[in-house]
Amino acid sequence: MKRISIGVLILCACFGSMSWGQQTTCTAHTSWVEFHRYNMRRWNPCEKVLNVNNVANLSLKWSYLTTGEVCSSPAVVNGVVYVGSDDFSVYALKASTGANLWSFMTGYYVYSSPAVVNGVVYFGSFDHSLYALSADTGTKLWSHATGGVVYSAPAVANGVVYVGSEDNNLYALNSQTGAKLWSYTTGGYIDSSPAVADGVVYVGSYDKKVYALDASTGAKLWSYTTGGVVYSSPALANGVIYVGAEDNKVYALNAKSGAKLWSYTIGGYIDSSPAVANGVVYVGSYDKKVYALNASTGAKLWSYTTGNLVDSSPAVANGVVYVASHDHDVYALNAKTGSKLWSYATGGFVDGSPVVANGVVYVGSADGNAYAFGLK
Repeated sequence: MKRISIGVLILCACFGSMSWGQQTTCTAHTSWVEFHRYNMRRWNPCEKVLNVNNVANLSLKWSYLTTGEVCSSPAVVNGVVYVGSDDFSVYALKASTGANLWSFMTGYYVYSSPAVVNGVVYFGSFDHSLYALSADTGTKLWSHATGGVVYSAPAVANGVVYVGSEDNNLYALNSQTGAKLWSYTTGGYIDSSPAVADGVVYVGSYDKKVYALDASTGAKLWSYTTGGVVYSSPALANGVIYVGAEDNKVYALNAKSGAKLWSYTIGGYIDSSPAVANGVVYVGSYDKKVYALNASTGAKLWSYTTGNLVDSSPAVANGVVYVASHDHDVYALNAKTGSKLWSYATGGFVDGSPVVANGVVYVGSADGNAYAFGLK
């Protein structure tokens, strides 16, 4: 996927994150409100329909064609799918049919993955702004202009929206008004999407660092320097931050101190954001592979080779890992063994990251479509 920034074309990945613990129980209809879902791990523990025994029967439920590449990862809330496109727009699609409920056009590409909280859709645009729209109507509630491209997906916690910008700043904005509460300047672009938990914001930067900031004040608590750009978005599980970097390493850091617990070196850049479930870290790489690592030790459990680089970030639900590749395919892999259970060839490379909710897999493709796959 192309990432367009300051006139430079490079490969892109789609990220997002939000707050931890907003839903602790499973209901009849569960949501995937943003890139990292509710628990900062890209893991849906509430999925009960799809499993290793029936996922091979997935078929196309519907597709919706936009007029641009769909790099944004979907959010699914209250029967509606929200997703951005580089036709400058965000779409609200009926989850059951793909019917267009509304669309909103910004001033440039929308690669940021939406967060949908309390009836509001938050997302960033290449026009340098963060937007807040009514989830029901698409009416603009407010926008906040930053000094650079907003590729980062917003995180929402305790009435505050956190988002990175290519002006090197992480912003904290009032979720109701868009007023700036604080900003923190790093030494490089912030395309990584922030993770928020227990009063701390975690984010990566082009300056090769992972930061932990006080969520209320923006004060730096710690930073950890990797060997490459940190485009990956942090995942947080059991007091550990998991994140990839463009030094070909996956890192596990102590969430309180930033101390390195382990790192694992693989054969290519890691722009993919990790998913963490049941003691395993799942992540994609430019070496065309998807990896499963022991979350405690970093030991490799398995890897699966696709036909091209993997920018897409895995989603995990009910024993299945869903991920996509630049080989145009969306995959379902056995979470324990890495064996392929299902795949579907879209019409273009796939940077976007799948989400799984209520027995349906949603993902976007560079062919311009948002796809939904379900059981017959």
